[in-house]
Amino acid sequence: MKQFDDIKSGRREFLRSSGYLLMGFTLMPGLGFSTEPDECYSPEQILIADREAVDSWIRIDEQGILTVLTGKMELGQGIRTALMQMAAKELDIDIKQVRIIIADTGQTQDERYTAGSGSIEGSGNAIRNAAAEARKYLLILAAKELKSNVAELSVNNGIVKSAKNQKTVAYKDLVKGKRLEAEVTGKSELKKPADYKLVGKPIKRTDINDIAAAKTHFIQDLRLPDMVHARVMRPPVYSARLVSFPTDEIQKLPGVLKVVVNGNFAAVIASQEFESIKALEKMKQLAKWDSKPITPLPGQLYADMIKNGSAGEIVEGDKSADKKLSENTITLEAEYKRPYQMHGSIGPSCAIGLWKDDQLTIWSHTQGVFPLRSTVSDLVNLPLEKIRVIGVPGAGCYGHNGADDVGGDAALLALQMPGKPVRVQWMREDEHKWEPYGSAMVLNIKAAISEGKVTSWQTDIWSDTHSSRPGGKAGHLIAGRHLEKPFAFEGGGFSGGSHRNSLPLYDFETKNVALHNYKGPLRTSALRSLGAYGNIFALESFMDELAAKAGKDPVRFRLDHLKDARAKEVITTLVTKAGWDSNKKAGLGKGFAFAQYKNNASYFAVKAEVQLDRATRTYRLVKLTGVIDSGQAINPDGIINQTSGGMIQAASWTMLEQVNYGANGVESNSWETYPILRFEDVPDTEVFVVDRPELKPLGAGEAAQGPVSAAIANAIFDATGSRLREIPLTPDKIDWSKIS
Repeated sequence: MKQFDDIKSGRREFLRSSGYLLMGFTLMPGLGFSTEPDECYSPEQILIADREAVDSWIRIDEQGILTVLTGKMELGQGIRTALMQMAAKELDIDIKQVRIIIADTGQTQDERYTAGSGSIEGSGNAIRNAAAEARKYLLILAAKELKSNVAELSVNNGIVKSAKNQKTVAYKDLVKGKRLEAEVTGKSELKKPADYKLVGKPIKRTDINDIAAAKTHFIQDLRLPDMVHARVMRPPVYSARLVSFPTDEIQKLPGVLKVVVNGNFAAVIASQEFESIKALEKMKQLAKWDSKPITPLPGQLYADMIKNGSAGEIVEGDKSADKKLSENTITLEAEYKRPYQMHGSIGPSCAIGLWKDDQLTIWSHTQGVFPLRSTVSDLVNLPLEKIRVIGVPGAGCYGHNGADDVGGDAALLALQMPGKPVRVQWMREDEHKWEPYGSAMVLNIKAAISEGKVTSWQTDIWSDTHSSRPGGKAGHLIAGRHLEKPFAFEGGGFSGGSHRNSLPLYDFETKNVALHNYKGPLRTSALRSLGAYGNIFALESFMDELAAKAGKDPVRFRLDHLKDARAKEVITTLVTKAGWDSNKKAGLGKGFAFAQYKNNASYFAVKAEVQLDRATRTYRLVKLTGVIDSGQAINPDGIINQTSGGMIQAASWTMLEQVNYGANGVESNSWETYPILRFEDVPDTEVFVVDRPELKPLGAGEAAQGPVSAAIANAIFDATGSRLREIPLTPDKIDWSKIS
């Protein structure tokens, strides 16, 4: 395995001498997996240190296969297909001749986290420019080969043709197994929209076929030769201390290879998975803990947030707005609440660690392979060059779930079993109780209206951190905090994630946002869309309340406060596609909401339709219709899938989900105690894409969350007359006496 330092020294000499061939062997001979370049399990480590080099992002081998490299992780959002489309489009290569390698510290560039809906904008832009640079470089080579001018050349499926003499040459024959001696300058001419053949087309994702066919795809599916199985026993509550544990008794259980105890970190390694589970159950029965109760309890949480949150700092908008919004001018004020919510990944977190030949390899579904590598380096005191993290998709997650933590577990336990892959699989209870949750939030909004127009707006937010991802310090991993010599958790950042999307996009005379930081009782970090979900829920619910107070139609009211032409078009397109009449129907309610994610990414408008059941005093969400403008649509089918899935996930959060806990720990430890939307309750969804091929692509994966929550609340009000301001919007919060 080549070391990073070897590659950094004399990069040009390395490129010239090595030639280019994606090796067909693996780090694990005999796995039985395909040796296609996009198989991310165990290819040769061939990282190019220079991120400005074209071959850091794309490569063409001597068979004519185009390999795309991205440091971003495939989370189910479809970036594998979209990024391949972008590269193939610039190079005029058949998509069937394209492969991709994702998120591998041994092969891809450090692109930090796959987060913030930034993969297409960030990695996609780099890959697109690298492909354009490669095309320019290859055409220069072809012009010499064909004795033509570049202007006389055309390309079709990787074959360059001269209009002058009709001669042809293939990319593969120009490359001849060598790497591309070109740099990404960002100045090469990109294809014009009129010339697109792949971008903008609904290319099908090949990984869907693999998943449907139950092929090895997820980290939870991965099996390696001679692999052993581990389970980690977690404390009953965050602050618990292990005071008694019968190591010898567990060691004697069938199949147990090793029991590891280090402070409050206790684990068992066994030959078979079932043996490790049986041993874990025995460990839980016999272990004795000293625990401290969790405070504050749920009944006092929101009040405690307001009481003990920081004094507040204006983080966005007009800092003088609060002076203009005096008590005498306030027209409306309301308070909204969001509980702790979990990722609830369908597949509990999993990782495999291997300590062999003085190298530590971790297979992980982390959203940041490089940050995890640096954090593990701190955890196990190994230099970075001795650690490799290989990204493998996980079964469900947008945000920071338990993937990094279980990667840390695997690193610690792999060092205890040299030469054997150690698979650490969390149980459902582990995932539910120990993943970092989306933070609870309290949002207070007040505004003034004059002659039907909002003149002043002020938002106050109380929130815990939305960002405690690992970035180099072992204290960000659960295992790091539980060791006999624990690593300190230095706290998450109270960054823009807390107030994301809190500043209205609407044209108000004055507006500001104040953030009150709060350290709560439960562990929190990034959950899909971060604070935008709670902020847009409050903002768009409040806009509906203001429209009602002004006696205006809620859609018209928003349009009257918008200058952004793209925002207006998304809204008017929704009205055209989904309808928006003023006629009320008994038992039915419709709600509307709109936002531009982060105020600089995708525009999204949604209509929610609910139906009441008076007999059972429940309601059903029957349909969600959305319109999204993500700029240039790389793969419209991917955008529709992402948006539809986002709407359904947001509906589940909004209608059902909250983490319940008591003094003795988290009580939401199963699907029975943390219900999510079931298949029979999933609403119909319809998504329309406003394609703008002349504009840059925008992040689309997190656009739907906030607007959907508010649209459902607004639909409930339309049907019942009840304003529900606290998530989840459960039927018991509706005043059924108001319904005729």
